[in-house]
Amino acid sequence: MAKKFTILIAGNNDPISSKGIELLQAEPSFNVVVNMNLKAEEAMIEASREAHAIIVRSGAKVTAKVLEAAPHLKAVGRAGVGVDNIDVPVASKRGVVVMNTPGGNTISTAEQAFTLMMALSRKTPQAHATIVAGKWDRKSFQGTEVNGKVLTVLGMGRIGAEFAKRAKAFGMSIVAYDPYLSKNRADSLGVTLCEDLDAAIEQADYITMHMPLTPETKHMINAQRLGRLKKGCRIINCARGGLIDDQALALALESGQIAGAALDVFEVEPPPADYPLLRAPNTVFTPHLGASTEEAQENVGIEIAEVIKAHLLQGTVVNAVNMPNVDPKVLAEIGPFLKFGELLGRLVSQIAEQRAQTLTISYSGKVGSGDTTLISRAVLKGFLERAVGPEQVNYINASGVAENLGLRFSETRLPQAGEFTDLIEVEVQGAEGSASIAGTFFAGSPRIVKVNGRHIEARPEGTLLFIENQDRPGMIASYSTILGRNQVNIADMSMSRSREDGKALTLLTLDSTPSEAVLQELSQIAGITRVRCVVA
Repeated sequence: MAKKFTILIAGNNDPISSKGIELLQAEPSFNVVVNMNLKAEEAMIEASREAHAIIVRSGAKVTAKVLEAAPHLKAVGRAGVGVDNIDVPVASKRGVVVMNTPGGNTISTAEQAFTLMMALSRKTPQAHATIVAGKWDRKSFQGTEVNGKVLTVLGMGRIGAEFAKRAKAFGMSIVAYDPYLSKNRADSLGVTLCEDLDAAIEQADYITMHMPLTPETKHMINAQRLGRLKKGCRIINCARGGLIDDQALALALESGQIAGAALDVFEVEPPPADYPLLRAPNTVFTPHLGASTEEAQENVGIEIAEVIKAHLLQGTVVNAVNMPNVDPKVLAEIGPFLKFGELLGRLVSQIAEQRAQTLTISYSGKVGSGDTTLISRAVLKGFLERAVGPEQVNYINASGVAENLGLRFSETRLPQAGEFTDLIEVEVQGAEGSASIAGTFFAGSPRIVKVNGRHIEARPEGTLLFIENQDRPGMIASYSTILGRNQVNIADMSMSRSREDGKALTLLTLDSTPSEAVLQELSQIAGITRVRCVVA
């Protein structure tokens, strides 16, 4: 008798599309349970106990307790992009695959953002409200045309590119800011690439935001930048709450510095009654509707049903955010290299200059004698996470994301061992220079053995501080004193020096992450040419 799998489609009044449910129900091996009343964690725990797979949208939360209470669970599917409502680290520890649908809502989100821009420009919601109230007031609702205006797109991924395509058709001039977009890709999209965020927004009549929320992008539009915008600029955000400082935006709207704002996302969702933005003038708000179209929901519902079905019946993995598409035997052999490759990619993304053009991975030794495709995808995934957000890139779509950004990727393999039995080196080239990092395994433990071509040794863990400086007496004392004064303890140190150019590279492993002020103080020491702090 064929094994029966229980699939829980869980939600809080937000089911996946009926076609997705029907696809699963048509499979005799599946017992499909649909429960749309799972707001409370206890209810979710109880409903998940016998599940082999759980499918959710954004309403239901798959917490650590839910995962721990589901001993049969093999996969969690998110019908959508964001996996904030799933405890991915705990799922990984328990061997549960987490899969999403990263491309299903591209068009619907782009259209929602464009709709908000037009509604904001023509004051459509406010005019509608007066008609419903029995008034006929044409003078109060004079709008503005988008034709001939400058639109700055912050983030030129799939959604940003679709928005730009529509804006060009309406006669707008497009300026793009994206630290990870190449000049060639910008040219192919027909947009003007601006390498400086402030320069990009200062020329804008409209700003639309399509970036992931990361420590680097949080409050990227803050009070200071709002003050530097053209008086009368309008802002649209259908990406992530937190990209804009909502309180600062409310003040800018009240003062008239900003002519209007149209938001589908907020720092606090749902916003409370006393939220400052709710009292601000010239606004258009929607309750996170970017993916809320019949087509998008049908697409993501069918897609997540298909990937869950394939995983349970064939063991395949598609669009996983926490593991590659690979069978167990191969995974056991290359698993350590996958994790290490992803880490090397993440590290080189933090030491490289922005706007990378090429990424090259070189393998030598035993690791270079086999198929390195999955390892290379792991490196790409790690490198691209800061560009598009961790939830937007996985082992499956990493090469496509790189192509969208105009990042050229290549790899070389040498089965013969060189300096090390196994070596993976990742090099990034851009208009402003190159950066590289290489690693190997010593007694089964990963080590960094080269940085920018210089020999060095360190464990890739915790906070790492790279310091390049002139090789002269007193340098170590100078930066050690600053770190000590600021209570930043040095756990380990490795140094490489070159007599040819008179420079030294020091790699410090720290017990804590120094503040931006400390890093700035370090960079101002005479003789120090570069300071980079990265988190492994």
